[in-house]
Formats: sequence, structure tokens, C-alpha cells
Amino acid sequence: MREPSTDEGYEMFEYEIQQMRAAEMIRAADDYRLAREAVRGRRAARRASGENDGAEGRMHTRHPRRHRFARAA
Repeated sequence: MREPSTDEGYEMFEYEIQQMRAAEMIRAADDYRLAREAVRGRRAARRASGENDGAEGRMHTRHPRRHRFARAA
């Protein structure tokens, strides 16, 4: 009769942890995909409504028209 090793019996435990991690990663990917679809939908709605037409709509973007600092010589 042989002595049980310290690693014996942990294979199933490690497999279950791997399965939980894989399911967690799939859920995170689904959440990310859903968030991107929502952003795309909002952008499409904005474009369709014509909200960004003209200079007035461009003034309130996060991207300034000019750089904050002058270029170094």
C-alpha cells in the first residue's frame, strides 16, 4: 500500500477553481461587450439627432481645439 501524496485529491479542487475563473471571465467579457454596445448606440443616436452639427456642439467636447501648452523651441 502506498502513502498518499500531499497533492492527491487537489486536482478536482483546482479544476473547479479554473471553471469558476473561466465563467467569471466570460461574464466580464459580456459586461464589457454590453457597455460598448450601449456607447455605440448613444453615439449613433447623437449623430442621428444632429446634436454635434455646427460649432455649438463642438464647444462642449472633452478635447480642446488648441493644445494647453505652447510647443518648446
